[in-house]
Amino acid sequence: MSVWIKICGNTSLEDATLAAEAGADAAGFVFAPSKRRVRIEQVQAITPQLPAHLEKIGVFVDTGFEEIATTVEACGLTGIQLHFDAPPELAARLRSRFGAGVRIIGVTHFGGSQSIRPQVFADPSLDATLVDSCVSGAAGGTGVAYDWSAAAKTIFQNAGARKCIAAGGLTPENVAQAIRVLRPWGVDVASGVESSPGRKDPARLRAFIAAARAARTA
Repeated sequence: MSVWIKICGNTSLEDATLAAEAGADAAGFVFAPSKRRVRIEQVQAITPQLPAHLEKIGVFVDTGFEEIATTVEACGLTGIQLHFDAPPELAARLRSRFGAGVRIIGVTHFGGSQSIRPQVFADPSLDATLVDSCVSGAAGGTGVAYDWSAAAKTIFQNAGARKCIAAGGLTPENVAQAIRVLRPWGVDVASGVESSPGRKDPARLRAFIAAARAARTA
């Protein structure tokens, strides 16, 4: 089965279209303090021009229900990534509001002193759990990889039926190895395919997707 691929941190129609044309399954838009932060108005102009099959996922940090719901509806998003220690009731309310048609992703961090959040693997309102690197003062997009062997034993091999997405420090050069070690359901990349924060490098983006697809079928 082919790995699910999300290209995150898109800030332009050009980059989101590139992700779709290169074979990504999803494009991510960061609605949180970041070098890759986008406004609702920006994404409203982008999503109607993207292919219907491409998932459009909003990434939120420390955001309440009303703001998330309003953004999803205004931007025509098909997915929500709760990239923070979100309470279970938030995911449940979002599921009730949007039903099964919107993918909801929770997050846990691995490495450093931050403990794993086991609840994101049991929450029935979540469709998948993204495992990102633990870097002090940063929610994500750091370009730092965690110990894949340790994460495989601690998280990925014990996730049961939960879909796990590997993130954190992935690049075209290492994504195949990460997939072989972790055997994730999906992979997520932002900085590893950029020429500068918020701007994609076409060659690196295409190489990342090609390497991820090849690794899953190897």
